[in-house]
Amino acid sequence: MADPLVLPALNGHRPEPLGDRLATLVRALADLVAHNGVPDGFLRSFAATLTAPGTPPVDAARLDALAARLELTGTERNLVLLAGLPDEHEGMAATFRGLHPLGDPWPTAGLAAQLGYPRDRDRGPVRRELTEGAAVRSGLLRLAGEGPLFERSLRLAPALWDAVHGVDAWPAHIGRVAADAAALPGLRGWLELPAVRAARRALAGRADLRVLITCEDERVGLSRAAALADAIGCSPVAGAVEAGDRAAATLVALHAAVRAALPVLVLSSGGELAPIGVPGPVLVVTAGHGVRPVGPGPVLAVPVGPVLAEDRRRAWRAALPDLHDQAAELAARHPLDPAIVAEVAADVRAAQRSGAAGISTAIRVRAGAELPAGVRLTTPIRDRSRLVLPAGSADQLTAAIDRLRLQSTVIEDWGFRAGAGADRGVRLLFSGPPGTGKSLAAEVIAAEAETDLIVVDVSAVVSKWIGETEKNLAVVFDVAERTRAVLLLDEADALFGARTEVSDAHDRYANLETAYLLQRLDRFGGLVVLATNVRQNIDAAFIRRMDHVVEFGLPGIAERRELWRLHLPPTAPLDDDVDLAALAAIYPVPGAWIRNAAIGAAFLAAGAGTSIALRHLTGAMRREYTKAVRPYPGDPATSPEGVRR
Repeated sequence: MADPLVLPALNGHRPEPLGDRLATLVRALADLVAHNGVPDGFLRSFAATLTAPGTPPVDAARLDALAARLELTGTERNLVLLAGLPDEHEGMAATFRGLHPLGDPWPTAGLAAQLGYPRDRDRGPVRRELTEGAAVRSGLLRLAGEGPLFERSLRLAPALWDAVHGVDAWPAHIGRVAADAAALPGLRGWLELPAVRAARRALAGRADLRVLITCEDERVGLSRAAALADAIGCSPVAGAVEAGDRAAATLVALHAAVRAALPVLVLSSGGELAPIGVPGPVLVVTAGHGVRPVGPGPVLAVPVGPVLAEDRRRAWRAALPDLHDQAAELAARHPLDPAIVAEVAADVRAAQRSGAAGISTAIRVRAGAELPAGVRLTTPIRDRSRLVLPAGSADQLTAAIDRLRLQSTVIEDWGFRAGAGADRGVRLLFSGPPGTGKSLAAEVIAAEAETDLIVVDVSAVVSKWIGETEKNLAVVFDVAERTRAVLLLDEADALFGARTEVSDAHDRYANLETAYLLQRLDRFGGLVVLATNVRQNIDAAFIRRMDHVVEFGLPGIAERRELWRLHLPPTAPLDDDVDLAALAAIYPVPGAWIRNAAIGAAFLAAGAGTSIALRHLTGAMRREYTKAVRPYPGDPATSPEGVRR
């Protein structure tokens, strides 16, 4: 092949419009192929279209942003343009296929050398650019193939040429992650924390820097990344990668660079986190997973909290402007992270719901976790009118709900967190015989707090396998915190039993479970109810942590009469011989027995085709005594006054 034409215009960087620069490159290619006897009509025609009036074929601002971030030389910019030409027009791909020794539709390194350095002795500079230049080191420009250097194909990183065109293209093998600033109104205080301010200053300096945001909830971590990017006047571009996949991390950074954005790596696994091949800062969102930053360059860790009460109120106001006046109440009832508030509000708006009920439903849906066997998430339907308690016990339930509702005011606004070490969360112990209303009281609390109820069957959660009990409970507590549901741990003495002296391995691990539960209760920010039939079996350390201990004793005569009235609805057909006062006086039983007897009597009467008579009620009550292996007191004497409700 004869020596090609000398094309000094392609050496270095000349300030000319990008369309003209592309046209110059195509015309140089036309001159090269014509010099070797190949028809060049298409190339010269295509070059003319690149300089025609109208929209330029490539977004010059994006290419300039990419070149500036990578500090590309003029030669490297030309190599990038050359590598992108096959994706510009199918005629260009056909041209390169005809020139490639293997028939591939890409330019070769040798072709690039002939265009820019026509004499073989001048190929040293292009060799250096293709082996150690910034474009190659970063992965922006890739040499494909296994042959000699100058027979290898020049390829751009996946989806980069489309991105240079201004298209929101993205590599197919990397998960795109949305990171927006919807939570920003609730993060103003967080942005002023000392550690966060230091990270903002470092990011604004655009130095090589890795900023780690460690958070169990990816959504929360991404909201912090978006807030940091917004604070320095950038938009975030996020992708899901593995910690050890440096190539994928670098590709995310390249796509951020072409968009003049801040790269965000969302790590899906642990491992060594090396510096990426793109200069400048990068944000890393991780749940931990054993991530170990290695290599040169500074690493900063940014906390995700705390988020103060006023910021939570601000988040609710911004997310649901229609409920602006209820923002303080919503923040107290649902002290969610601003990132979750933004998502819940979007769900509420989409469903065209309003008020606290719609918000609670959206929170439950957003929980998105599978609870272990033996755990139920329910929406309470019974209110306080169904609960019959002495005045003292009822007052304690009211105080517990007020504590949950007002904790932001007392702990944060009034300064009791710093002054007295007060923490969020309400812990109750319900103690009393079976059937006295402990589970019903937990449901009533959940209903009045306008949230859901998570009921834990302790026998199903406890496992004989070491560590499994803690794992099951961790899931339960996590879901309760995300849904802000009231958590009921029934038969709690099986979990919270008194610690014993260690005589064997079983005692040791039982004590470890107790220690874990103590720590988890201390960290829990919602309302948890421990219910037990035998208070003495509960470890004293747990009782000390309780905010309220409510005793559920057997109801007195007045309470039992009210229970009979509640469980025999007004629509039920009663005989005149039914005397509720007499039933209450003769049967000193818990409310659960009364409920069972009322339902049982109704079925006896329905089966006989009659109304509910005293004989049906006493017969059903006799069965309750038989089940409990207790002597039956006998039938009450009927009152001449008849039915008393």
